[in-house]
Amino acid sequence: SVGKRFDDSPFLYALAKREELVRNGKLSTIIFIRDVVKGHEVSGYIDYGHRLKVEDFEPYFNRKKKLLPKRSDLSHYNWKTHTLYYNNSSTFQVLADNEVGLLFKHKRDRKTINVDPKAPTPGDNSNRTVLKTHEYTQVTL
Repeated sequence: SVGKRFDDSPFLYALAKREELVRNGKLSTIIFIRDVVKGHEVSGYIDYGHRLKVEDFEPYFNRKKKLLPKRSDLSHYNWKTHTLYYNNSSTFQVLADNEVGLLFKHKRDRKTINVDPKAPTPGDNSNRTVLKTHEYTQVTL
């Protein structure tokens, strides 16, 4: 993302701004995306650090490819088929059968992140950023 401008994309701007800190392990970021793909509404949580390690992000930053949740991400839900997948990553453990809903536990500092938008806080040393963007139905970091 170095040297690229994202004035018209708050989402890509936010990812580019965090990229170096996430790559260096100084910051962890969970991306929530909800969008329509081939007529199916899908949503999911993506471990940005894990994706940066296993995937080339240049096509996303060059706008040749759209970042979307995959079945291999922290979670992926297809609203039309009601199909749910969830997976741990190298950074986060998924706590899916909890009374309060979906939680993620950071494997290094062991702090729990509550992704429920109605929760008063996502957890210790965590913040929630809702991005307004024309590229997706909904995006939250």
